[in-house]
Amino acid sequence: MNSEFIPTAADLPLFPWMEVINPSVRLGRVRHALFDFDGTISVIRQGWERIMIPLMMEMICDRHPPTADIENEVADYVDRSTGILTIKQMEWLQQAVLRHGLAQDPQTAAEYKRIYNERLLRPVRKRLDEMDGSLAARDSLMIAGVRTFLQDLRSRGVTLYLASGTDHIYMEAEARALGVAEFFGTHIYGARDDTEAYTKERIIQYILDQNAFQGDELLVVGDGPVEIRHAKARNALALGVSADEERRQDLDPRKRRRLLTAGADLIVTDFLHSAELLDLLCQW
Repeated sequence: MNSEFIPTAADLPLFPWMEVINPSVRLGRVRHALFDFDGTISVIRQGWERIMIPLMMEMICDRHPPTADIENEVADYVDRSTGILTIKQMEWLQQAVLRHGLAQDPQTAAEYKRIYNERLLRPVRKRLDEMDGSLAARDSLMIAGVRTFLQDLRSRGVTLYLASGTDHIYMEAEARALGVAEFFGTHIYGARDDTEAYTKERIIQYILDQNAFQGDELLVVGDGPVEIRHAKARNALALGVSADEERRQDLDPRKRRRLLTAGADLIVTDFLHSAELLDLLCQW
């Protein structure tokens, strides 16, 4: 496989571990790779939706019983917005609270974000505190095989970037706790409320502009629709990750559906076939 150039995904044999969605996408040219963090590398924040959705319902409905329409609206928005800056999700919540008019004391987006982070950080800190510092403990909080995949990309000379809608201070600390921050060097971009310079859209454009290469030389890896949509808008190669975060592998059908809708070129459920995947992506 190493010596064989594969011009498009249509030339691939059938792999049981990878789903080809876009047969026309060109392979073998990757020189830069942008990774989403939560759900793509890390599962430290696994279950964040089970915190955000009830929070949004609580703030919109106040003490009123939620309607089915509100429940569906919130669940749909959280699913669609996976991967954007948390403050943007809270800005949506602020507008939804005002639109529905049920809350007696509407808050700012910043206050809703503070409450959300306060609730989410409880299980996050518990998981981090329970780690014993061993490699096995770190890997148990990551998608299966991803550490090897990052190492293999680096060994091929691929420049790695890390981006997240999670606040920079938390994302960087969690990446260090997992022992993966070193793969990305200074190219770690978490959310900052005072600027939108580190949105995934802008980071993708920055990578392309700074390095003056074609889109399919950039690999974008993520489990959410945001990074996948922005990758395809700039002709980058979009690798979707539809892993069940509790098991750290196997298929999450909900993730697969949103990756399909966003336009992923390829979909995997883990990185346990890192060597074969590398051969497809980096044959230059």
